Amino acid sequence: MNNQIKITIFGLGFVGLTTAVGFAKKGFQTYGYEILPQKVEQLQNAKIPFYEEGLQEAFNEVYKQTLFITNDILQALKDSDVIFYCIGTPMGEDGSADLSYILQALEQTAKNIHLCKKQPILVIKSTVPPSSCNECFVPFLNNKLGIKTNQDSDSLVFLVNNPEFLREGSAYKDFMHPDRIVIGTSNAKEIEKIKQIYTPFNAPIFFSTLNTAEFIKYLSNTMLAVNISFANEMSMIAQNIGDIDIKKSFEILHQDKRFYGNPAGIASYIYPGLGFGGYCLPKDTLALHKKAKEKSFNARMLQSALKINDDILEFYIQKITSEVSKDSKLCILGLSFKPNSDDVRDSKSATLIKKLIQAGYNNITAYDPMAIEVFKNTYNLNINYAQTLQEAIKDSVIIIATAWEEFKEISNQNNSIYNLRFM
Repeated sequence: MNNQIKITIFGLGFVGLTTAVGFAKKGFQTYGYEILPQKVEQLQNAKIPFYEEGLQEAFNEVYKQTLFITNDILQALKDSDVIFYCIGTPMGEDGSADLSYILQALEQTAKNIHLCKKQPILVIKSTVPPSSCNECFVPFLNNKLGIKTNQDSDSLVFLVNNPEFLREGSAYKDFMHPDRIVIGTSNAKEIEKIKQIYTPFNAPIFFSTLNTAEFIKYLSNTMLAVNISFANEMSMIAQNIGDIDIKKSFEILHQDKRFYGNPAGIASYIYPGLGFGGYCLPKDTLALHKKAKEKSFNARMLQSALKINDDILEFYIQKITSEVSKDSKLCILGLSFKPNSDDVRDSKSATLIKKLIQAGYNNITAYDPMAIEVFKNTYNLNINYAQTLQEAIKDSVIIIATAWEEFKEISNQNNSIYNLRFM
């Protein structure tokens, strides 16, 4: 048994019980706290109230050894080092997440904080919208409950966010063999005790700001939701057009080599930038949207994709014009529509430069490792072209428009930069 750190879990549902059993299996003294009497009775009789592959067997191995189940909050919190909140955040009538149950649990903890070890760590594992910790939980603890939170050495407690990435049906396996562990803390500060409890899981641990950790969870779930809706919209388009084998179409789509590898090549598409350009994506997306419309089907997801592709440029133009004076020297890095290519057809860099000129920026220098001459011959723009990267960036406000590998070092070092490719 790892007697150095005691872990307490508030809420023993799908996430909470899996978390409790997982830490107990790694040797940490773990107390699971649950307020529902029927669930507590079931668990104290060593019966899990839902099915998760491997969880019952693991529970049997650790129960009353390193895992203890209780509805006594005093017993749960006594000498606790790290407290996890795995409490439901049900959807309200207006679609917002109901955080009241977490607030109640934090209040219960605050009333008994004297029982815990010095400066315990409170971990929000429940799924909560980005900014919930900063705008709701930390002020609640600090201002309403008088518990100094996330105030460095003066803190009575530290509050962090640790999103879960568990799939129903394989939750225990996912917890014991995670692909990544995300910890959101104040100012992305590493907390040694959190590293200690997660080190036995042999997975990369990423410390981020509180908002970032909360956002990552929603980024993960909404990406899945959008992919499912995309597949469904495409199937409706296909059925409206007719004579399309939908099952076979998707099976062949799944053979695309971009879906494989570590990391899979598709990851480069699921990344923010200036939008899609080039010869194929804009033309084909618009053409399929038009064809669906001919067949009396409104492909709203394709329509939204095209609109967002326009909106992202306007977003950055507004950002730059509000923050950079018109007499500044601007440096545009990247002219091709994608790296490792000299193809400038429907280049977003060209559209960006045109809009900057229209906004009143007259001192623009551009550089691309491969596409300068093709770009010059394709677009008649009144700008300067640098022959080297160093010449281009000298005394400039830098705008990275294409994600060439050689721009990565600059993106990590220079402060006067608009990294529109988030390299």
